[in-house]
Amino acid sequence: MTKKVELNLKKRLSKEDALDLIKNISLLDLAKMATEKKDELHKEKLTTFIVDRNINYTNVCWVDCKFCAFFRHKKDNDSYVLKFDEIDEKIEELLAIGGTQILFQGGVHPNLKIDYYEELVNHIHTKYPQITIHGFSSIEIDFIAKVSKISILEVLKRLQAKGLSSIPGAGAEILSDRVRDIIAPKKMDTQEWLEVHRLAHSIGMKTTATMMFGTVERDEEIIEHWDLIRKLQDETGGFRAFIMWSFQGENTKLMEEHPQIKPQSSNRYLRLLAVARLYLDNFANLQSSWVTQGSYIGQMALKFGANDLGSTMMEENVVKAAGAANRMNQDEMIRLIKDIGEIPAKRDTAYNILERF
Repeated sequence: MTKKVELNLKKRLSKEDALDLIKNISLLDLAKMATEKKDELHKEKLTTFIVDRNINYTNVCWVDCKFCAFFRHKKDNDSYVLKFDEIDEKIEELLAIGGTQILFQGGVHPNLKIDYYEELVNHIHTKYPQITIHGFSSIEIDFIAKVSKISILEVLKRLQAKGLSSIPGAGAEILSDRVRDIIAPKKMDTQEWLEVHRLAHSIGMKTTATMMFGTVERDEEIIEHWDLIRKLQDETGGFRAFIMWSFQGENTKLMEEHPQIKPQSSNRYLRLLAVARLYLDNFANLQSSWVTQGSYIGQMALKFGANDLGSTMMEENVVKAAGAANRMNQDEMIRLIKDIGEIPAKRDTAYNILERF
């Protein structure tokens, strides 16, 4: 460990410190530092998870992100918008296994306006009040506002009034406009993504922050991403968690255009996760991305700063379309957590503990 980094760990990390850690510190030293930080924040040694289901209400999207293999255009034969009774059936299946949340996202459908979304959220919230609706990425919120000719703040307030609890961090990818112009040129820019979350926080709506690495970004751009969300968290305190995963490239246009992009190693994932834990000192929760890394590295992530295994993910379609097909149930999560000497706990969306095991 360099003396410079060792000294700086006693105070808030700078961007230069983070770069030094990524490039120069051994993986074992990073694990030790990240675990110390995690233990400082989570003294009970609880490792949490949530039982939920991803519901993709539509796969129709006009944004054409080059890293996505899930989206379809409106005229494609396999495009869809789920009917309410199809959504109900999925929720009933989730309730049967003790689920408490739906992660509700679609593509960015060019024809669906605020009235549709209000009816949809109201339907679910009224019929299933015990289910938390964690839904709609910033790009969806932004486009609903544009196509409905209302402000983003009005969209958020109207959906909140109908039962939307919180919004996920999807659409962040890397918060660098240089990178975004390459991997998703039609998508909202960095400041627009931040503004949607800032506005959500302003009305008491919590959100999560995410990052997808492993495309064309540089280490400095990864750190800039962390710095932007750390600054917004300083300002609002509205982020509940940070979730980071590696790009899954199978079946994507991005891999066709940039064949030099290589799969990210487990070492790289754990290294970045540990530095994220140290840099994001104002984020209580970091999730392990077992969906892209597999259960073993997902478990290892708990030794590199993650305190949450995320979702049992009863249904996942987006990452699966790009080649990742890992699965895990509640019993396996409990076993993996106990195996490393921590206490498994089932949580809700707000990180309230529902049950310890």
